[in-house]
Amino acid sequence: MKIPTTDFFDFHHHTDGKTGGIYNLRYGEPWPPSYFSAGIHPHDIPADTAPHFQWLKEAVLHPRCVAIGECGLDGLIATDEKIQAEIFMKQIEIANEVRKPLIIHCVKRHSALLHYKKTAKVPMVIHGFNNRSTIGEEMMKHNFYLSFGKSVLHHVNLQQFVKVFPADRLFLETDSADFNLAELYETVSSLKGISIETLSGIITNNVQTLLKLTD
Repeated sequence: MKIPTTDFFDFHHHTDGKTGGIYNLRYGEPWPPSYFSAGIHPHDIPADTAPHFQWLKEAVLHPRCVAIGECGLDGLIATDEKIQAEIFMKQIEIANEVRKPLIIHCVKRHSALLHYKKTAKVPMVIHGFNNRSTIGEEMMKHNFYLSFGKSVLHHVNLQQFVKVFPADRLFLETDSADFNLAELYETVSSLKGISIETLSGIITNNVQTLLKLTD
C-alpha cells in the first residue's frame, strides 16, 4: 500500500481505528486493519515475560506489522535497569531477525542507546523526541531517526533543533496526545522554510524507505 503525499502520516499513535500512520499495538489486542508496531514497553514489563514474547514473535510476522516497539529504556521508573536492558536487547534481536526497524522509548538514557545501536542491524527511531539539542546532535551523529510530537508546537529550543535536523531522518507523530497533526506539519514546514506539501512528501518517502513499503 502506498501512502498518498496528501496525507499527514502519523508515525506513532495510540488511536485505535486510525489510518495513515503506525498504531502502537497493545498486548492481547487483535491485529488492526492498518499498519502497526508491536513491542514490550519498559513501563509494561510483566513478571512473566514468556507470554508477551510469544505474542510479540507472532505479531512481528504479520504483514501489517512494520516495526518493533515501542521498546527501550526509562530512567524515571522503578523497574530495575538490568531487567529493562534484558528485555530491550531481546527485542533488538527479534528486530534483527525479521529485519524491521525499532521504535524507541527513551527517557534519561540516551547515552546508553549508543551501546545498543552497535548491536542493532536495523534502523532505530527515537519517538517523541523532546530533549535538548546537545542530545539530539549526538543522536544525529550516530544516525538515529527522530520522530517529533506535540512539544515542537510550544518549545522554542526544540524548534531551533528541528530547523537543523535532517529532513530525510525526520518523522512526526501524535503519540498519545490529543491535537491536530496538521498543525504539527504546518509548524515544522514553516521552521524548515518549505511547503507543507513538500514536507509531507519528504516524510512519505522516509516512511517508505524505512519500512520498505510497496504499492
